[in-house]
Amino acid sequence: MTHIGRPYDKKTKTISTLQDESVDAVVAYLQRKLHIKFVVPRFSTTEKNGILDIDTSINWLIHDLKSRKIGGIYLPNTRWFAGEEDKGEKLNRFVIQLSALADVYVNDAFGSWQPHGSTYHIAKYLPSYAGLCMQGELYHVQSVLNPSKPFVAIVAGAKYDTKIGPLKEIYKKVDKLVLGGLIYNTYLCAKYGVKIAGVEESDIELAKELVEQDKVHKKILELQVLVETDTLDGRFEAKFRTIDVKDFSPGQTYKYVVDVDPVSFERDDAKQAMNSAKTIFVNAVMGLMPHFWHGTSKMDEVIDKNRSAQKFFGGGDTLQTFKSLHPALYEAALNNIKYYLFTGGGTVLKVIEEGDPMGLETVKALIDNKANYFKSIQNS
Repeated sequence: MTHIGRPYDKKTKTISTLQDESVDAVVAYLQRKLHIKFVVPRFSTTEKNGILDIDTSINWLIHDLKSRKIGGIYLPNTRWFAGEEDKGEKLNRFVIQLSALADVYVNDAFGSWQPHGSTYHIAKYLPSYAGLCMQGELYHVQSVLNPSKPFVAIVAGAKYDTKIGPLKEIYKKVDKLVLGGLIYNTYLCAKYGVKIAGVEESDIELAKELVEQDKVHKKILELQVLVETDTLDGRFEAKFRTIDVKDFSPGQTYKYVVDVDPVSFERDDAKQAMNSAKTIFVNAVMGLMPHFWHGTSKMDEVIDKNRSAQKFFGGGDTLQTFKSLHPALYEAALNNIKYYLFTGGGTVLKVIEEGDPMGLETVKALIDNKANYFKSIQNS
């Protein structure tokens, strides 16, 4: 089982069960790779609350599994279930039904750190373990928490307020911090007093603390040449242009800044930082994909030229973009000890913010499960 997307709408408090957020593509991939036939049970859905129950129709599939007519059962998107993100009776019913399907529970989803029904509460009902992928990511994230110096972190994102906590902690650890996306746009607005389309005033106020902090420690590496566009609908001639941060002055207004021009990574300060780093952490897509990919592509190339650094890439968008822009490099990175690709970039940021991967609620659930298991043995 796994989750796909965010089908729960927090505003309307409804769950959608759209085909593009089904597990069908995941199952097709697994069948090709493992040569095993998986079946996805089809449960009845409601208009607003998704799937209410794991009904008894699954028993027929369990019978087929035991008789080896099929190789595996893959549940629908766990976020389609009304109980997955619930906090009351729906949650309890879902977890009890889920636990009745198995003898043990293995969590191999490092990227799913939120304490939901299928990632946290299930561990209260079954013997529970960390999978090999989870174990590997818990081990390697220690190298981001305690990096070899110099340490360069590259972080981008669509919202500044969600990154405040991680940014504060990352800033303490890095020798150089590179920002991208709306996070960088927000920082530039706060520092230079300019206005950039899409940047919220509330976020600019929040970013002023980082600006003041960097006046003292000077860790932020500013990428100087950016790409401004009149529209977000595509990359159209005469509709986009490069702008230079050195030309910024208070009160200036810019349209959408959607990428870092590749030349920014060729400047001496950027090359020196990247080439001298011993640890590089990347949770970033620098441009608005799929039209403005050039800055991200150049970033990946520059990072790869540092053959001695330990390079950590994290996050679904980061890895997907890396794979699409540089498929050969991506495949090579999978087998290169100087690269490590985290499945959950947001989880790495959460770990950096908390300071301890064992403090993640989903990991604590596994630790508590083990403690309770040994306690039950001693009492028996």
